[in-house]
Amino acid sequence: MADGADFIQDGHLRALMRAAQDGDRQAYETLLRTIAPVLRRFLMSRTRTISGQDLEDLVQDILLSMHQARRTYDPDRPFLPWLLAIARHRLTDRGRRQARLWKHEVVVEYLPETFSEPEANKILEAYGDPEALRVSMADLPKGQRTALDLMKIRGLSLAEATRESGMSSVALRVAVHRAIKALRAKLTKSEND
Repeated sequence: MADGADFIQDGHLRALMRAAQDGDRQAYETLLRTIAPVLRRFLMSRTRTISGQDLEDLVQDILLSMHQARRTYDPDRPFLPWLLAIARHRLTDRGRRQARLWKHEVVVEYLPETFSEPEANKILEAYGDPEALRVSMADLPKGQRTALDLMKIRGLSLAEATRESGMSSVALRVAVHRAIKALRAKLTKSEND
């Protein structure tokens, strides 16, 4: 049999589909369980770019299409070619949908963050006095200093910073927020003095 499904006896699938057409739920469930892996292999052989979730969505789409068309199946004819024709049509439909979506996408290397307020979109100059920043950071409470060091200076993720500091993720976020607020206030005040 073609398309990697040759290990399954088409006659067995044909018998299951005939029974399912006659109302046998158990046969229909067995048929669906049997053909789902066949469909996965078929789809994987046809496309290299399909993700796990997209693959499962497409398998379900094919099974749904098969369910809707099950009355059109002639049990005197081979089952797998009929099923794989449905699969090819669904795969083609997916390709067309993706092409329509990709047609309107623009590939860029850098996606700037933007905000609704114009002030937030301005690129600010780096703080000019690193010594004042170092002294101001030394004046922060230990928890804020630790949180700021882990997450903003060393660039650890929240999960990594949580493991290293022993603080909860909420405590870390609050400490970073308060540290930045305190530094901003202190450094702005020292600039104005």
